[in-house]
Amino acid sequence: MSDHAMLGPWVRRFLLDYLVGERNLSANTRTSYRDMLVQLLPFAAKQLKHPIDRLAITDLSGSLVRQFLLHLEEDRHCTTATRNQRLGGLHALAKFIGENSPEHLEWCSQIRLIPFKKALRASITYLDKPEMDALLAAPDRRTPQGCRDYALLLFLYNSGARATEAATLRIANIDWHARCVTIIGKGNKQRACPLWPITIEQLHQITSQRPPSERVFINRNGQPITRFGIHTLVERHALTAAAAAPSIKSKKVSPHVVRHTAGTHLLRAGVDINTIRAWLGHVSLDTTNIYAETDLETKARALATCAPPMDGKPKKRWREQPQLMAFLRDL
Repeated sequence: MSDHAMLGPWVRRFLLDYLVGERNLSANTRTSYRDMLVQLLPFAAKQLKHPIDRLAITDLSGSLVRQFLLHLEEDRHCTTATRNQRLGGLHALAKFIGENSPEHLEWCSQIRLIPFKKALRASITYLDKPEMDALLAAPDRRTPQGCRDYALLLFLYNSGARATEAATLRIANIDWHARCVTIIGKGNKQRACPLWPITIEQLHQITSQRPPSERVFINRNGQPITRFGIHTLVERHALTAAAAAPSIKSKKVSPHVVRHTAGTHLLRAGVDINTIRAWLGHVSLDTTNIYAETDLETKARALATCAPPMDGKPKKRWREQPQLMAFLRDL
C-alpha cells in the first residue's frame, strides 16, 4: 500500500502543516484535534485488528466512525457536546484530505455527512452582585499573593476574559493612559476592553517593577500562571467567599462562571447585546443571547415594560364587540 493511501502521513501533515502553518489555529484547538485522534486511532486499530501505523484512510469508514462516536457516549460516558467536538475534528481532517487527494473525495463526503447530534443547551451559571462582591473580597490583600489574586479576579470580572486569555496577557497589552487592554482571544482575534480605574490601579501595582514583555499574572515562583492555576485560584477563593455569601456553595465557581457573570451584569446594566458580544469576543450573537435567555431579572424588567395598565375597569369580552365580529365575518 502506498504512503499516499496510508493514514499516518496525512495525520502528521494535518496536525503540523495544516493546523499550524495554514490555519494558525489556537493551541487549544490543536490539542482538541490531537486528543480526538489519540482516542480514535487505537479504537480503529482494535476494531480492524490492524497496527495503528498500517491503517489506511479508507479504514476509517462511516460505520466505524459511528461506532467510535457511540463508544464515546456509552463506554467513555462523554457528553453530547464532547461527542460533537470529536466529530468536528474528524470532519476537519476529512476536509483536509479531500482537498489534497481527489481520489479520497468520496470517503471525505461519507465522513462529513455524519451529522452532529442535537444537544440540550445547558443553562449558564453566574454570580449575583453580592456573590461577586464576596468573591472579590476573599483574597488577603495584605500579602503579595493576595494582591495578585485580587487583581486577577478583578480583571476577569471587568473584562470577561477567558482563563487562557488572562494567562497569556502581557504587560505590553495594557494601555495605561487610555485605561484599556487588548485581549488576544480564540483564533488570535484581538479585542479592546475598557478597564475600571481600580482595575488599572491593581494591575499597575503588580506589574510596575517588571518589563512590558512579561506576562501580567505570575505565580509565587515568578513563572507565568497557567489557566489551570487560574482555575485553582478561583475555586479556592470561592470556598472562602461562601462564608460571606452562602449561596455560592450551590454553584461550581470557575473562571468561566466569572466570565458569564460579567456578561450578565453588563446586560442588567442596560448594555446592548451586540456590545456585549464584542466585549466578550463571541463570534456569533447567538452565543451572547444566552445571557438574555437565562437572566430572570432582565426578563422581568422587559415584561414590566409591556404590562397592560391596571385601571380597574372590566374590559368587554371580545365576543361582545359587534364591530369586531362584523369585521371577522366580512373577511
